Amino acid sequence: MMKVAVLYGGTSAERQVSLATGKGIIDALQERQHEVVDIDFQGSRSCIEKVANLDVDVVFIGLHGRLGEDGKVQAILDMIGIPYVGSGVFASALAMNKHRSKHFFAKEGIRTAKEHVVDRNTYDSDQFDTDLSFPIVVKPNQEGSTIGLTIAKDEETLKKGIAEALKYDKSALLEEFVSGHEVTVAVMGEKYQEQALPVVEIVPKNAYYDYESKYAPGGSEHYVPARISESLTKQLQEQAVSAHRALGCDGYSRVDFILPSEGGAPVILEVNTLPGMTPTSLYPDAARAVGLSYSDMVEKLLNMASHDGEANK
Repeated sequence: MMKVAVLYGGTSAERQVSLATGKGIIDALQERQHEVVDIDFQGSRSCIEKVANLDVDVVFIGLHGRLGEDGKVQAILDMIGIPYVGSGVFASALAMNKHRSKHFFAKEGIRTAKEHVVDRNTYDSDQFDTDLSFPIVVKPNQEGSTIGLTIAKDEETLKKGIAEALKYDKSALLEEFVSGHEVTVAVMGEKYQEQALPVVEIVPKNAYYDYESKYAPGGSEHYVPARISESLTKQLQEQAVSAHRALGCDGYSRVDFILPSEGGAPVILEVNTLPGMTPTSLYPDAARAVGLSYSDMVEKLLNMASHDGEANK
């Protein structure tokens, strides 16, 4: 039995998702008889002091988005020497930056979507132009859960989408729209021993895999394993592990792809270093497909972090 702190909630636009993730993790840890210290981490001085004064064996980070998934909390934990589940500061920050992480994916030979980055400080809606063809996907460069996402089919919608995305981040990422269906690959394992879990195919009820499709009960169907060929499955799993390693991720991640309707290589969307762990989340679905219950999965991730912590002492 270990004494485990669970950080969840946060201040990002993904707060509600993180609250659900935190509850799931806490329930699983208590089921395994661990002593749990739960902290709704909202970034205040008192919260930071509470974390800095933790007396626990390991921290399970259930935060999503800014001030949690971006490396800031990990930096605090590194400074005070407490091991934690998941990736370190550099990998967390890099994965959150969709634009910069795509350069690492491309170096691994993984196909990425054409893009255009808009900076809040220099953006002028009256002078703006792009070489991308409609429809265009617009999203904050450093957010998740499809927060602030727009599928723009004309210039007016594009400018509204950019304005919306810039509410959440100082830069907006514009990408070519790749028609197809989304799949995701969970990666798990200690460094250089990572393995990809079965590919999950996502069929949303809505036109796009939006926030409602991700988190509302019945918002999407998940097929595990995905209804694709063995060769494509192998390709996706290999690329997921390559993307995970390229960013320096640790312990676990979830890598999202689009399979283009027109054919051709899969297009990587992003690497999630702290994937959702809600009842409708994809990572637990993939874990169940290899015989890991939710609590088994949490225990396995916890043990990896604890082992790493002991090795680094």
